[in-house]
Amino acid sequence: MMTNKKGTAPNTSVGADEGQSQNKIHTEIITDFPQQNNLETVEDLQKRQVSTPVVKGELDVISMDELYDTAYPPKIPIVDGMIYCGTYLFVGAPKVGKSFFMAQLGYHVSTGQPFLGFPVQQGTVLYLALEDDFSRLQKRLSRMFGTESTENFFFATKAKTLNEGLDEQLNQFVKEHKDARLIIIDTLQKVKEVGGDKFSYANDYEIVTKLKRFSDEHGICLLVVHHTRKMESTDSFDMISGSNGLLGAADGAFVMLKEKRTENKAILEVAGRDQQDMRFQLNFDRERCLWELMKAETELWKEPVDNVLEAIAKIVTEESPEWSGTASELLEHLPDVEMKPNTLTRKLNINTERLLLDYKIHYESRRDHNGRRIYLKLKIE
Repeated sequence: MMTNKKGTAPNTSVGADEGQSQNKIHTEIITDFPQQNNLETVEDLQKRQVSTPVVKGELDVISMDELYDTAYPPKIPIVDGMIYCGTYLFVGAPKVGKSFFMAQLGYHVSTGQPFLGFPVQQGTVLYLALEDDFSRLQKRLSRMFGTESTENFFFATKAKTLNEGLDEQLNQFVKEHKDARLIIIDTLQKVKEVGGDKFSYANDYEIVTKLKRFSDEHGICLLVVHHTRKMESTDSFDMISGSNGLLGAADGAFVMLKEKRTENKAILEVAGRDQQDMRFQLNFDRERCLWELMKAETELWKEPVDNVLEAIAKIVTEESPEWSGTASELLEHLPDVEMKPNTLTRKLNINTERLLLDYKIHYESRRDHNGRRIYLKLKIE
């Protein structure tokens, strides 16, 4: 029975018995998810488009019923409880150790090794080290990892700016590497558009919005390195250089701080939409040039036990890794669960992400010649 809880991911709102999907959810390659993240059947989607056509200039709205009757793929963490798909800022003073942190993160994601003790989802990584050259990268990486390399970690020291075609370059990379999970841009200043009001909230917001549009479209994480301002603040996130538009448009931010630049200890504060605020005490091993986690000052919040999901985890096990049937048939296997079939389906759709992350169970509901059916499958690692 798979009942290990991570408690790191929020629930996503998804569908019901009458509006489910025909498409399978694949979490092995995040970039395979369509931009719409919509798991309605083709037949259902066509009917809805005919009955409620979108008129140019009008809002494309969705009712609460339709919202619950649509299944959205779960957001799979890049680093469990720390980094998810989306666009994040990684901020720190110059020479604080950001580039070593980026190289360490990229190496661990590309190899599948835990990062600072947190499990990762393995995939291809692209590191745009735009303030370095290949010789410096070679020396830095060899100090950190010796001669142990990986074919899934790629580097570039030159790239176009956002208004010159950076998105086209990134699109091409993702097209050629279907398992891309993480792209690091070091630094933001190197890819910003030339011209415009660099201190404008609107300009900063638009810059990050363009990057976020790319990360959302491909279901990957964009981690953008940036600098802190010199002015001190009691709120670490107020120290991000530029206007509040950068943080306002991003999915989250990491702020690395040191009391003295020459010391080895640092504080890493994390805030984001898909994870709780966290604070880590780090130590930099100067001999190996690697960051180590000394203490997580904020423990991960864990969702309360859900009796329905627990009961389902007893049905889908290593001995019996697959189950399919109607919601009514599933309720027959859940004697202690008192709810209507439609309510059960909605509950499962809303908990698609938790089923996968906490119980390793893929959930899908689609129509076949027998009507709407539920499919549950254990993810075997």
